[in-house]
Amino acid sequence: MKNRDIVIIGGGITGLATAYYLVKSGIKNISILEKSYLGSGSTGRCGSGIRQQFTTKEHIVLMKESVKLWKEWNNNLPIPIHFEQGGYLWLLNNKKELARHKEYVKYQNKFGIESVIISMKEAKEIVPDLNTNDIVGASWCHTDGSAYPFDVTNALQTFLKEKKVEINTFEEVNEIHIKNDKIQEVITTKDKYTTNTVINGAGYGAKYIGQLAGLNLPLQPYRHQIAASEPLRNFLGPMVVKDELYFLQTHRGRIIGGTDLKEPPLSNLNSTLNFLEEYSKQITSVLPILSSVNIMKQWAGYYIVTPDRHPILGPTKINGFILGCGYSGHGFMLGPVVGKLLASLIVHKNMYIREANNLTLKRFKTGKLIQERAVIG
Repeated sequence: MKNRDIVIIGGGITGLATAYYLVKSGIKNISILEKSYLGSGSTGRCGSGIRQQFTTKEHIVLMKESVKLWKEWNNNLPIPIHFEQGGYLWLLNNKKELARHKEYVKYQNKFGIESVIISMKEAKEIVPDLNTNDIVGASWCHTDGSAYPFDVTNALQTFLKEKKVEINTFEEVNEIHIKNDKIQEVITTKDKYTTNTVINGAGYGAKYIGQLAGLNLPLQPYRHQIAASEPLRNFLGPMVVKDELYFLQTHRGRIIGGTDLKEPPLSNLNSTLNFLEEYSKQITSVLPILSSVNIMKQWAGYYIVTPDRHPILGPTKINGFILGCGYSGHGFMLGPVVGKLLASLIVHKNMYIREANNLTLKRFKTGKLIQERAVIG
């Protein structure tokens, strides 16, 4: 049996980032429990994008702060994470889309986001090889960017191990014991942990962990697939988005990206030929020079989706049971700010960004949902 101040369930970016900020606040008596290897879920399977071009105050404010924290991580973590602000170039097909994104940009600008609407000519200056035949303009934010998920995971793990934080991989949570609506202990396949605070950052497994605590979390997993090309010379700066398609070039030269096949929930994580054909068709339409490039890898991961496409953060009716889940495809980019918010909740008894309090579980009971309209893939 182990006694811990805090048990974090999930070894992806939510769990690791929360532990990072707890350690920064002086709390080290922590156990991170991961049922597989670190980053094995959505973190290690994501498209690596980091953007502020959203449509709600909650997402915009949180992502503005998250970009600030990404910069700090880039400078302060023990190994490089390859955070680069190459921008997001969001291509627009028609006047209706253009008008809608003009409103989005106007709203984003109110919060200090440096997004703009640009012409086809300006878009082609950013990506010279772009096919602009079927677009009327683009939304552009030069402070958006990306980071490399595996390097981020390794950097956070390295920091936490240097600080003697316990990270237990291949250890699955089987039971959560609660008495008088208070967390008492966590039982795993390997050990027992007495604790008064549990953070549910379990990604795909967050719904199951919620059930162990007697909560029915409104989470639905949807399969999303990604492909990666052979390494190429570096020629593409931003993340490029068109309809459901997105792609970028990593620091290793690979073009990685995906698109949405509108699949039903709870699909398995197998890769499909249907995706590869559709993705290849879409990406070569936008960037024809990629037509002869080889695809080297293909994989799948989950978007863990909530009814309003916003995460579920913060406290629950169970004293000491804290949520960081349901990111709807945005968990990696939100990782730093969510980690700092949850650490703030534990240390200071409040989430330090006011808008985060609109994202607690209780909104689904009160009906105060906040619909995000800018979801990619």
